[in-house]
Amino acid sequence: MTESPAARHHREQQAGSLTTGSHILLPDGRRTAEIDQVELEHDDFGSPALVLASLSGGGTLRVAIGTLVTVVDGAHDDVTQLPLPAPLPEAAPPAEAAPNDGQQEQPGGGTGPIAVTPAVVVPPLPPVPPAVTGPSEEELALIPAPSGTPESVVEAAAEAHPDAMGVLLLADRLSKGVNFKSGSCLKDLSDLAHELFITLKDAEGALSVADLITVLPYDGNPGRWTSVEASLALASYICREDGQDERAEVYEKLIRTPENQETDPFKARMAAKVRQRSLNEPNLYDKEIFRSIDNSNHDAEREWRLLRLESLLFLRAHGGSETIGMPELQRRISNELEAVRS
Repeated sequence: MTESPAARHHREQQAGSLTTGSHILLPDGRRTAEIDQVELEHDDFGSPALVLASLSGGGTLRVAIGTLVTVVDGAHDDVTQLPLPAPLPEAAPPAEAAPNDGQQEQPGGGTGPIAVTPAVVVPPLPPVPPAVTGPSEEELALIPAPSGTPESVVEAAAEAHPDAMGVLLLADRLSKGVNFKSGSCLKDLSDLAHELFITLKDAEGALSVADLITVLPYDGNPGRWTSVEASLALASYICREDGQDERAEVYEKLIRTPENQETDPFKARMAAKVRQRSLNEPNLYDKEIFRSIDNSNHDAEREWRLLRLESLLFLRAHGGSETIGMPELQRRISNELEAVRS
């Protein structure tokens, strides 16, 4: 039996190996479409589970990652593509013919049923989300400029707490020079602000240190942004507790800036879905804390509780989540502060 030309161009592969530009046979088994973009959706264990293929003609195809799909090489030659709308015929004078009840004249005479081809409806793409500009200049003015150089701000914090070993160690490292492009330097500044507020209850000193980096723009580097994010969440909480709600709102706008910069509708939807899941299911280090308590390891317990506190402050700056509301967040933050300060 001779293989047809079209069949020689068909091959099967797993959906997880699809790439941009592939032509695949659609579920109806008749038409093909070109893939414009491929995204992977992960399951709750972090493993790739679903392929979301954006089609060049619009719409998205959802395929389980292990499903075999038919890829068509040379699809333009052998396989029917998504049909384009036919041009409208020129207007013709109306014929004075009586309706034929669903019958039409066939070539060579006679009548038969009218063949109706259903139109292919391609779902429209969602609107592109507006670009986020962040706080206005007027709002940013609510965050005071540092009084002196970054090094002098750090030195002032150390002088205010001459017996605090944690502060002195961090200040000693930073005294060699504050480099805002260094991830380790940003981490030391964030840790210093947290040490001042959490351990020493110095809210004013903590804010002055935190504000050295809260005004830094998001540069696309998640590693460096983690320290800025932690400082923004801390600054927001301190200002809320002090009644400086307008200033707190500025920090909360800044912490959301990188979350809303994606202008591609598909990527924006996926990012929002992942972000909401992380807010609804935060890592609060319960197992690690309970294990430390069982082992009577108070130092380890305190370190895990500090990480839990950072997660709670992050949620607080985002206004809570679908699973943890603001009153419960406030209660948990108060409990953790009491625990790590004791």
